[in-house]
Amino acid sequence: MSIFIIPLTALLASILTFFSGFGLGTILLPVFTIYYDAPIAVGLTAIVHFLNNAFKIGLVYKNINWGVVLKFGIPSLLAALIGAYLLKNSFSKPVVIYQYYLEFTEINHQITLFNVMIGSLIIFFSLFEIIPYFKNLSFNENKLTLGGLLSGFFGGLSGHQGALRSAFLVRLQLNKESFVATGTAIACIVDIARMSVYALTFDFSHVKNNANVLIIAVAAAFLGAYIGNKLLKKTTFNFIKWVVTIFMILIALLMILGILN
Repeated sequence: MSIFIIPLTALLASILTFFSGFGLGTILLPVFTIYYDAPIAVGLTAIVHFLNNAFKIGLVYKNINWGVVLKFGIPSLLAALIGAYLLKNSFSKPVVIYQYYLEFTEINHQITLFNVMIGSLIIFFSLFEIIPYFKNLSFNENKLTLGGLLSGFFGGLSGHQGALRSAFLVRLQLNKESFVATGTAIACIVDIARMSVYALTFDFSHVKNNANVLIIAVAAAFLGAYIGNKLLKKTTFNFIKWVVTIFMILIALLMILGILN
């Protein structure tokens, strides 16, 4: 069954996240964990995520704003490492507010203080597209370093750097092609750093043992990115802003409810 469900999820998630700039791993990881132990699922998801971003770079590289990539991406990466370090050393014992059991997931979910804080932060940024006062707010490039530091730091803490990155990039005066391409380039920088760490700890025999599913999932994600790139020409930047906003709110709510960690 996994040979069908995982690639289908990869295909649909890749189309959706082509516009939002984040969320492929967030959607795909829970599906992988249905069929594989968590360490294997994380590693396989990371491989699909990395290869899909590399493929997307090949589709959109002409529209990358390298100035934004350097000013935003590098500080974001460095701050993410700091945030991840603090997460490991300061939040190893989460404060549980409430826990409950869902029969259809057969998992005990915990609502923690940390996830409520991070989820609320993501919702705060997502409301920029809804509240009239903030709707037309844009950032100049001299705010990029600060934006990169903030999104990277909180992304390192929560693991949802892509959501916060898109929240900042969508407020820049970029066209839709440049928004997608630049966000993808920054995501690739983060992925390279993450994959370097995984390469030191991941048992690559799991890749060989699950090669069929992995190859089909990667191919499906590639197809999704290709379809997304074709649809990009028919969309408006306002549509992309709303995709980012709705997706951020959804992920934040799932975090707060303890369904996503």
